Amino acid sequence: MPITASQIAELVRGEISGDGSIEITGFSAADSAKAGDLTFADKERHFLAAEQSQASAVLVGGAFASTTSKVLIRVPDARVAMARLLPHFFPQEKHTPGIHPTAVIAASAQIDPTAHVGPHVVIGENVTIGARTALLGGNHIGRDCRIGDDVSLYPGVILYPGCKLGHRVGIHSGCVIGGDGYGYVLDGASFRKVLQVGDVVIEDDVEIGAGTTVDRAAFGSTIIGAGTKVDNQVHLAHNVKIGRNSIIMGQVGIAGSTEIGSYTVVASQTGIAGHLKIGNQVQIGAKSGLMRDVPDGSKILGVPAVPDKQTKRQWLAVQQLPELMKRVRQLEKQLAALSSGT
Repeated sequence: MPITASQIAELVRGEISGDGSIEITGFSAADSAKAGDLTFADKERHFLAAEQSQASAVLVGGAFASTTSKVLIRVPDARVAMARLLPHFFPQEKHTPGIHPTAVIAASAQIDPTAHVGPHVVIGENVTIGARTALLGGNHIGRDCRIGDDVSLYPGVILYPGCKLGHRVGIHSGCVIGGDGYGYVLDGASFRKVLQVGDVVIEDDVEIGAGTTVDRAAFGSTIIGAGTKVDNQVHLAHNVKIGRNSIIMGQVGIAGSTEIGSYTVVASQTGIAGHLKIGNQVQIGAKSGLMRDVPDGSKILGVPAVPDKQTKRQWLAVQQLPELMKRVRQLEKQLAALSSGT
């Protein structure tokens, strides 16, 4: 629905520069914006693109000045303001309460009447499902699972028995939550499986991307703390514990019993060994390999991961090796010539 630029400014606590009565009918990136759209800019090149676009208004996060007739809405952080506004222009789909006739539900399951259970969902014994939660199709919910309010399980999400999900959790397609941890011991000439008898606890406001696997604990719980966001194709092994509001990016693998603090960022394709303790507010660069504990506030990078400045110095040194080798060969020739007396 249309909204004025002034109303948008009120929503994001911004300041208007220009005609605040102009109606905004959509939100778009600058390169595809049309008349009536709002776009955003937090860097100079983005602002130049916005100025040249057809957008009627621009969310700006800097001291930019329009040379055109565009309305500017000044905010401290344009990307944060964008995130707050997007649900207004692109409201999430609302799912009709009810149970699809193809769903298979155990008699002991308790499903809130406002929940949505889609086609070909299987719900086991003693499962509880909270208010306005949506199981969108092809989900298998094992016995004794507890699912809170306003949870979204996208098609194909599997919960093994005993998983516990808080409120407002989103789990995307193809995720397997609560599968067996990788536990074996060598018994004589063969490996014997160590039963994984723990569970998985996913706290409030967690989102998990497509194709991610979270293993159940051997004993106790594998835990993802409130507000943490896990990207696609991540593997969290048994007894991993992640704190609140951390970011785990795509293709990260975390081995068993490692603990990660709150407000920590693990960048893509990082591998983390087991039984480590990684502190709060740690930043781990992409493609890193962690083999030791990391204290609070550290910035680390590389394989093996060390403080990021040390890794960058090593990379620079490696880049200088060809020239260094050339100089060494020249010195060897000069030394050989001196030794031969020529």
